[in-house]
Amino acid sequence: MSRSEILFQEAVELIPGGVNSPVRAFGSVGMTPRFIESAQGAYMTDADGKRYLDYVGSWGPMILGHAHPAVLEKVAEACRKGLSFGAATEAEVEMARLICRMVPSVEMVRMVNSGTEAVMSAVRAARGYTGRNKIVKFEGCYHGHSDAMLVKAGSGVMTAGVPDSSGVPAGATEDTLLAVYNDLPGVEKLFDAWGKEIAAVIVEPVGANMGVVPPAEGFLEGLRRLCTDNGSVLIFDEVITGFRLARAGAQEYFGVEADLTTYGKIIGGGMPVGAYGGRREIMEVVSPVGQVYQAGTLSGNPVAMAAGLAQLRYLDEHPEVYSHLGRLGETLYGGMKWFCAEQGLPCQVNYAGSLGCLFFTDRPVTDYASAKTADTKRFAVYFRHMLESGVYIAASQFEAMFLSAAHTEEEVQETLRIAQEALCRAFRKAG
Repeated sequence: MSRSEILFQEAVELIPGGVNSPVRAFGSVGMTPRFIESAQGAYMTDADGKRYLDYVGSWGPMILGHAHPAVLEKVAEACRKGLSFGAATEAEVEMARLICRMVPSVEMVRMVNSGTEAVMSAVRAARGYTGRNKIVKFEGCYHGHSDAMLVKAGSGVMTAGVPDSSGVPAGATEDTLLAVYNDLPGVEKLFDAWGKEIAAVIVEPVGANMGVVPPAEGFLEGLRRLCTDNGSVLIFDEVITGFRLARAGAQEYFGVEADLTTYGKIIGGGMPVGAYGGRREIMEVVSPVGQVYQAGTLSGNPVAMAAGLAQLRYLDEHPEVYSHLGRLGETLYGGMKWFCAEQGLPCQVNYAGSLGCLFFTDRPVTDYASAKTADTKRFAVYFRHMLESGVYIAASQFEAMFLSAAHTEEEVQETLRIAQEALCRAFRKAG
């Protein structure tokens, strides 16, 4: 029995499901999760000493790769000064200044401790600013596990086969209006019916929790127009796309600005952190300036700020990272797409920059409903071959692959070769 299997047996007795986040479970692929011992660059090593080429990257924030020297140096320096103060620090000001400079739509920013907290706080600020209650969200977009957002939330919820969540009172979601991703006419109908009651529209500019679903042409622009015309706040959830698709995230990549933006652990170099920011007039409704209360003892943690500053400064100073990631994305995801077409395999490959996903379905994947047509049994066969061959991807059909600056062209070519083998095996075994 492997060390991971032994650890998992103990974990299930102590932790619900043996994991501290459902997306870490390997139940949907019929396997035991790997317990990771260490990571360096583009690789992770598990408790049994097996090395994997990593395409999860702590679910996105390790854009420079694991244990990047510039980040580790600043973290060690910060640790020596103390782990937490519960008081203001210069690093918080530096982080706020850097984010506001890199993202033109962000004039003020507030640090929090997770993407979930960032979204919860941004929604509250939008409601406080507009004096309205209703929120439009999209099926398959995941915005953390706060009550109002757990409605057809994608990602781990899709994998587990749980449509929503028990423990969420009906009243918590009564002001959440559901729309279909990439269906602008559907959103227009919601505004026709509820326009002056809609506080905000929240969207992942690239749907990355139902696999990867890029926005259709004109979709984000249409949301921008609807919010402007109706006095609603447009919130981009850039927990995944922020500082990944481009220096200023999806807003730069697609040329559409949001009113509020939420960020996650990428601004902490992988450490537990989040933030929300946007137009000054909206952010000034937040306490202690305004009447929208939001607080956090650990917000702006000095160690997390040190890690995040090191990573964001590196990205700011090295724009070539994004061209490198773009080339790798075309090689890997473009190569997978070509192979599926050349072999006549009923699969779809969606990608945007360094984010990509292979869907086991013959239908184009443009929204939650089409993503759900994917054959998860075939994916499980594919996943097993990838893992056994030393390539670590998420144990779910509905998660993204993440490239990092640490990946090389040679490693990506080898991954493409293994993926082609895994595809052949999936259709031979499951067909």
